[in-house]
Amino acid sequence: MTGSHAEGDDGRLGVLAFGDSITNGGGELQFGVALQSWALWLARGLGLPFTCYAVDGATARDVVSAQIPAFVSRSGLSARYQLGCLYIGVNDVRSVDWDAAAFEADFRQALGFLAERCGRVLTLTAPLDLGRPRAGAKVGDLDAVISRVAGEQGALLVDLRDWGARNHVMVDHVHPTAFGQIAIAERALGVLAADGMRVLVAPSSLISYSPSRWQRLRADLSYVYRHAKVTGRSVAVRGALRARRGAGSS
Repeated sequence: MTGSHAEGDDGRLGVLAFGDSITNGGGELQFGVALQSWALWLARGLGLPFTCYAVDGATARDVVSAQIPAFVSRSGLSARYQLGCLYIGVNDVRSVDWDAAAFEADFRQALGFLAERCGRVLTLTAPLDLGRPRAGAKVGDLDAVISRVAGEQGALLVDLRDWGARNHVMVDHVHPTAFGQIAIAERALGVLAADGMRVLVAPSSLISYSPSRWQRLRADLSYVYRHAKVTGRSVAVRGALRARRGAGSS
């Protein structure tokens, strides 16, 4: 692949990614555009090979205890990459057992593992408007940990705190749409370009779609319907939690 020479032909293997379902990718088409991982789109933008160990539902502990050992068993400790990507924390912070200190320990270990094997390491913060019911103020704590550890270890940081446009995120306010994955990739490519990495092509230039007015209307109606269902479930969950707290204090 010609793009692999963007960082010099030094035997490195391209882009290595760890994470959860957001990095694993997969899901519904959006006006005929396949939902692929942001990290895969990023690799295509750089013209580099892509290796991914992300697993749906993963937490930072899963990266350390399962994904990294899987990488070592399949690739060995000598494999080197131009870029290592880590997007993790969304499942951690949405859990009722969220533990910022435990997350930091695992996140630090995972980021350090990538730093030892990759010419550059890139990580991402989470959107503040995360989940339904909303994860709330905990996301700020998560992003503070990610930002601080990335700074300490010299990793590049993609800021997604304000991310979440209507056509970029699904109604659960967690998972990106097909266009959302591309938007994340292009934001990440901007960070890499600013750091001197050569970007060969914008992922958005690699797709083609032309939905009719009816297709757009149907998509809007489907979104409204699904969003109403998610909102209803969110209200019910919050009500049940309030009732449980009330019963526990009586």
